[in-house]
Amino acid sequence: MSVIYLLVSALCVLALSYRYYSAFIAAKVLMLDDRNIPPAVSCNDGKDYVPTNKWVVFGHHFAAIAGAGPLIGPTLAAQYGWGPGFFWILLGSVFAGCVHDMIILFASVRHRGQSLSVIAKKDVSRLTGVTTAFVTLFIIIVALSGLAVAVTNALYNNPWGVFTIGMTIPIAMVVGVYMFKIRPGAILSGSVFGVIAVLAAVYFGAPVAESSLAGWFTFSKVNLSIMLPVYGFCAAALPVWLLLAPRDYLSTYLKIAVIGVLALGLFMVNPTVKMPFVTGFIEGGGPIIPGPVWPYVFITIACGAISGFHALIGSGTTPKMLEKESQIRLVGYGAMLTEAFVGLMALLAAVTLVPNDYFAINTSAAAFAKLNMPVKDLPELCRLVGLDVTHRPGGAISLAVGMAHIFSSMGEGLRHTMKYWFQFIIMFEALFILTTIDAGTRVARYILQDILGNLYAPLKKTDWAPGVVLTSGTVSFAWGYILYTGDISTIWPMFGVTNQTLAALALAIGTTIILRIASNKLYAIVTAAPCLVMAVTTFAAGFMNIKLYLSKGMMLNAVLSAVIIVLVSIIIVDNIRVWITLLKTEKPVGMNDERGRIYCPAVSAHAPDDLPLA
Repeated sequence: MSVIYLLVSALCVLALSYRYYSAFIAAKVLMLDDRNIPPAVSCNDGKDYVPTNKWVVFGHHFAAIAGAGPLIGPTLAAQYGWGPGFFWILLGSVFAGCVHDMIILFASVRHRGQSLSVIAKKDVSRLTGVTTAFVTLFIIIVALSGLAVAVTNALYNNPWGVFTIGMTIPIAMVVGVYMFKIRPGAILSGSVFGVIAVLAAVYFGAPVAESSLAGWFTFSKVNLSIMLPVYGFCAAALPVWLLLAPRDYLSTYLKIAVIGVLALGLFMVNPTVKMPFVTGFIEGGGPIIPGPVWPYVFITIACGAISGFHALIGSGTTPKMLEKESQIRLVGYGAMLTEAFVGLMALLAAVTLVPNDYFAINTSAAAFAKLNMPVKDLPELCRLVGLDVTHRPGGAISLAVGMAHIFSSMGEGLRHTMKYWFQFIIMFEALFILTTIDAGTRVARYILQDILGNLYAPLKKTDWAPGVVLTSGTVSFAWGYILYTGDISTIWPMFGVTNQTLAALALAIGTTIILRIASNKLYAIVTAAPCLVMAVTTFAAGFMNIKLYLSKGMMLNAVLSAVIIVLVSIIIVDNIRVWITLLKTEKPVGMNDERGRIYCPAVSAHAPDDLPLA
């Protein structure tokens, strides 16, 4: 079957959902209104709260949420065939992921850019607020280690890739100084310089890798496992305008351009889908993912359809940058749709590989030997990319090979450029992940400051340098330790379950918010329905993971997984208790009940809950 049929049908569904479903949520459910003053304006401090152009915010938000998940997850899920992943990404993003992102971003804007745990405390109860703080802090640490492991697998012993990625840091800082300090608002000229500089970094990576300087950029997995947390610490401690915003902005449009070119390449090359609709591994026992298609395809595609990690970004950095409330639709719903498209492109690139070659890349040598599958095109592909890509599990390498193969097939004479395309895609993937590490470490720092601030008040201040350094260092060390001591097989399953469990938690809180503000209580079904689906699915996967960990003697993983399930169960039950009370009220309660349901976010960080429901 031609890939074009799948590509066109997916684009139509995504476009229609943004045009109609997101407009319905914005107008009827959330009642967005630009007369409200967003926290970026009312709390502008020039550091964390900074009014920013909507396209820069879109770029930052998309880059922060679109980490390894929409690239690696769909690639790994191709083990089950192209069908399960394709339909879950398409339907899950429209009816679950985009709604999830939009409602949490809305709630944080209405609460002066405060975190998910603070929102939970004010709109549900103190118990849910405290529990959410600990759950999200743990989940984000596991998520960051899960995303970082993909970078180490792609960049170890790869000086070309390390040089290119390393250069994006000073490039982003130069663009940040230029766009925010030298010529504020100079979006076009700053963007042109940044894009040209990044492309130059890819091009000059080849001669650097072949020169005597290669040793400076050649690192082992252990080296990278130390360097990445150090980078995360610096990114979390620096002002948002210096590295976070310009790097995310540049990488976003680079990512969108690459995915656009991939879509164009699929049209031009018109490859066929070589992976069947479903494989023989749907019942379980696969060489990449051991569990059955349900629930494991839902947790393997950790971000392409829905991701709880997005709630941390939507209640972390992004709400502190929006200039107008109406931009919540573009940034919240639109960015998630874009990520879904990225996930679909990654899946389609993977399923155009010969299945035997796909499994040879994504499994260990021992696991692949048991499959008795002779490789077909892989030796030639290794020669063309200039790197032995066999047995590099994690999804990043197979995606890079698939995309480079499509790009190099777009015209006569491009075959010899495949190694450049391959390294470009490695850089492209690493940028996805590192921008998430940027924002994720910063968000975890905010949460830890909120928690520790109850013990020592100055730690709550986001502009107090000692507190920023202490919390940034603590968070970076925590996820760095998991990265240093683990691997893809121990980190990714836990990351998938905890990430999607957080999504169920956020949807439960979102349902409470809609019941508070909506003129029609039935509107709450837009979050309640996906909340139910995700809760059942992730709890099932969590219990399966616990059994797997216990069978392998991995007690720490088993205990941590069990603790997450228990804590999230408490949060969901507490939300249901509040739902029952709110369903008995006739008028909106909180946020939209003043000024004819127009809310001005003038609530202090320590204000009491909107509605005492204890």
